[in-house]
Amino acid sequence: MALNFGRLQLSIPGPSIIPDRVLAAMHRPSPNIYEGEMVESAKTIFPDLQKLARTKGHGVIYISNGHGAWEAALANCFSKGDKILVLGTGIFGHGWANLARSMGLDVEVLDFGPASAADPQVLAGRLKQDSSFDIQAVLTVQTDTGSSVQNDIPALRKAIDASDHPALFMVDCIASLGCERFEMDKWGVDVMVSGSQKGLMVPAGLGFVFFTDRAALARKSANLVSQYWDWQPRAHPKRFYERFGGTPPTHHLLGLRESLDMLLYEEGLENAWARHDTFARALWTAVDVWGPEALRPNIVNPAERSRAVTTLISEADNAARLRAWCEEKGGLTLGIGLGTEEYGWPPADAMLRVGHMGHLNIPMMMGTIGTMDAGLKALGIPHGSGAIEAAAKVISEHDF
Repeated sequence: MALNFGRLQLSIPGPSIIPDRVLAAMHRPSPNIYEGEMVESAKTIFPDLQKLARTKGHGVIYISNGHGAWEAALANCFSKGDKILVLGTGIFGHGWANLARSMGLDVEVLDFGPASAADPQVLAGRLKQDSSFDIQAVLTVQTDTGSSVQNDIPALRKAIDASDHPALFMVDCIASLGCERFEMDKWGVDVMVSGSQKGLMVPAGLGFVFFTDRAALARKSANLVSQYWDWQPRAHPKRFYERFGGTPPTHHLLGLRESLDMLLYEEGLENAWARHDTFARALWTAVDVWGPEALRPNIVNPAERSRAVTTLISEADNAARLRAWCEEKGGLTLGIGLGTEEYGWPPADAMLRVGHMGHLNIPMMMGTIGTMDAGLKALGIPHGSGAIEAAAKVISEHDF
C-alpha cells in the first residue's frame, strides 16, 4: 500500500506550489473591472513589480505564459531581418532562439553546451568581431530550468561593455525572479522577462516584461509588434483596460497582490534569496552524500548552479525509476528531464529535476530529500548513507 495519501508535494521547477493564502485570495466572485477595489489593487502591483526586478524602468503584464513574454520582448524591439545573438546554456535559451527565428529574425547561437554557464570572454570575443554592429541584442537566461545552470548576468554585461558594443541585453528570469538575486538596473539589463508560476507562487497565466528607456527607443523602429503585444499602451495607459490589452486577468491579479505582499513585505526579497540558497545547498549536500552511483548534478561547478532548480543525472534509467517511485509511493512529484540528445543531453530516463522554488519551508525541503532517500533504498540503487543528516546540518547553519 502506498504512503501518498496526504497532501501531494510538488517539487517540479514550475508551476510551483501555490500558497493557501494566494488560493484564498483568488477564491471569490469576479470583481468589478471598471472601478473600485480591482482597479485600485492593480495600481499597486506595478510599483511592486519594479521593486521585485530592482528597476526604475517599465513593467508590463501580459495574459500569457513565459513564451508569450519572450514574444512580447522580441516584437517590441526588432524588425524582420534584425540579427540577435543568443547564449545557449540549455533548452530554454534554444527555445527563445527558435521563437525568434519563427518571427523572421536572423539568429546566431553561441552554444555553451548543456552543463556549463555562458563564458563572458567568448561573448566579448564574438562581439569584438562584429565591427559593423550587426548584432542588435544579446539574449540569455539567468536560470535555465532544463540544465539548471545559473548564468552570471553582471559578468556578461561587463563583457558587452568591454566590447564597446551597443547591443541590447535581454535576460529571461522566468525561473529565477523572486528566487535568485537579480538587479536589473544595477546589472545593466535592458529587457527582462518573467512569469507568474514559479518564484511568484501564482498559477501560470501572467507574463511580465520589464524594459528600460533605452529599450523603449528600439520600439519606435520595430515592425514586428501587433496591437496586443505592443508594450506602449500597457506602460502608458490612458484607460485602465489598456494595461492588459482588454479585460484584466482579475483572479491572477488578486493572487499576485497576495504573493507580492508575502515576498516583498513579510519575508523580504533579500531573505527570500537567502532561503532559496540554503535549500539549494541542502539538496546539493544530500546528492554529494548519495554519490554519483545514485545521482550527480548536471552542473558540476556550484557557482554556476541555479538556486531554484537542480538537474540530476543517473546511471541507466535510475532517474526515471526514482521519479516514478517518489510519485506513486510517496506523493512527491519530481520534474522530468528536458532536452534532447541532439544538444548533448543524456537520455531522458537518466535525468530528473528537483524544483526548490517559491513557497517552500524546512518540512517541504527535508520531505523532498527524505522521500528521495527512501526511494533510493526501496529501489536498491547504490548510494551513500547520511544524506538526510548532512542536509539538516546545512539548514541548521542558516542565518536565522
